[in-house]
Amino acid sequence: MPVVPLPLLAVPLLLAVAALCLARPGVRPGILPRLAEAAALAAFLLAAAAVVRLVVFGQAAPTPGEGVDAISFRLDAVGATMAVLVAFVGWIVVRYARRYLDGEAREGAFHGLMLTALAAVLLLVQAGSLVLMLAAFVAVGIVLRRLLVFYPGRPEARRAAAKFALVWHGGDVFLGVAAGLFWLAFGTTDLAALGRAAATGLPVGAQVAVALVVLAAALKTAAFPLHGWLTEVMEAPTPVSALLHAGIINAGGVLLIRLAEPVQASPGAMAALVMLGGFTALFGATVMLTQSAAKTALAWSTVSQMGFMLLQCGLGLWTLALLHIVAHSLYKAHAFLAAGGAVEAVAAIRRPGPVAVPGGGAVLRAFALALAVYAGVALVFGWFAAPKAPQALALGAILIFGVAYLVAQGLADAAPAALTRRTGLAALAAAFGYFGFHVAAGVLWGESLPAPPAPGPLEWALVVVAVGSFGLIAVAQALFPLWAHHPAAAGLRVHVANGLYLNAALDRLIGGFRTARPL
Repeated sequence: MPVVPLPLLAVPLLLAVAALCLARPGVRPGILPRLAEAAALAAFLLAAAAVVRLVVFGQAAPTPGEGVDAISFRLDAVGATMAVLVAFVGWIVVRYARRYLDGEAREGAFHGLMLTALAAVLLLVQAGSLVLMLAAFVAVGIVLRRLLVFYPGRPEARRAAAKFALVWHGGDVFLGVAAGLFWLAFGTTDLAALGRAAATGLPVGAQVAVALVVLAAALKTAAFPLHGWLTEVMEAPTPVSALLHAGIINAGGVLLIRLAEPVQASPGAMAALVMLGGFTALFGATVMLTQSAAKTALAWSTVSQMGFMLLQCGLGLWTLALLHIVAHSLYKAHAFLAAGGAVEAVAAIRRPGPVAVPGGGAVLRAFALALAVYAGVALVFGWFAAPKAPQALALGAILIFGVAYLVAQGLADAAPAALTRRTGLAALAAAFGYFGFHVAAGVLWGESLPAPPAPGPLEWALVVVAVGSFGLIAVAQALFPLWAHHPAAAGLRVHVANGLYLNAALDRLIGGFRTARPL
């Protein structure tokens, strides 16, 4: 007998409280803000209880659903993880918003919209069919658009909301067409059934559907070149930014993970994810270095992180992509909610200490040391655990490049011995952490997701290009203090800080500069 997933019960609860809040949209609507927080906490407790039931009794039979109109739900290890993550972040954000929005003119309406968005995302991560997932995507887009223009008098907010709606719902169109093509090819839109059908090969219609799924995921993760809206949502209240960057932006990754089998059956789709995701990650990380505003830098960080997640999917590292979503969500929620305090703390330091600026020799030694530590730890795990796929080893090398930046500071001539020891230990901890979390992710989600494919010539070429590109960018970042303020780099810095003006080009294309009336 089918069992209704426990987190699904949170959806009507959240919507009921949201309706009460929307009925009293004004300032200080009595007990409703506390009731909204209680509903979000109840959603988290239901999701946590579902994890306990999953561990004790195993995966419950999904609700039946076959055909294009199927409404089915799925709560396996992946769904349970995402439900807990979404509910936990949602509860923290709603709790924060209770005080942040206290006294606002439309306080009640804000809580109602936040709970509605949370309910829609919970429905999305538990969807068992592409039809239900598409409906949840549409609902998330509609509600988030209203949250982005919570202050309708701000032209920048209206412009960002207009671009968001264009990009997000463009992804919905692609996903809707993909669902229709999957139905024509396999006679179902059930996610589990699509995964089984893909094992026998993809007909032409299904290959086109997979390509559209990749496009939809790219749009919903703010991939290059339509990333601009994500960097402009700071005109909305901080809780909206936190929920967006820590939760909603991951929806494209969830789509790819849920359709991992069909996507992995298409080499072209996997190659496109590697190239698009890798370039987006490098582009976002480069622009982030030039930003002076804390929240804008965090927004560009999200662009880069989502690109890296697409890269992981393209390499077939599905468990690591899911781990990346979990880690990024928790970090980014904290970063946005604590951004104000962090700025105040930095401003309070009137005379910061000297910065250890590494030279070229220190950078080269740092990269050699970091890679040596990584190789040693890889050998240790190779003795005690199953061998890692080449894609996973390449991804680890890319991650260790980031640690090499810290090691370079520790090896600078002006660096004290204590800093050198700390950065060396950081490299060791990062290497152990990567392999340790990789093992843990395999235990948690390995049975629910396909293993990485054996790399062919195309895959090896993409891995080499990715590792080489990230290595060059990492070296440039490590040498950033040396060249960033050079007169020859001043003009380049201005262009990079503006994202090479791609966002302005999109504004001109859609008439965003003329957005003047409330949405």
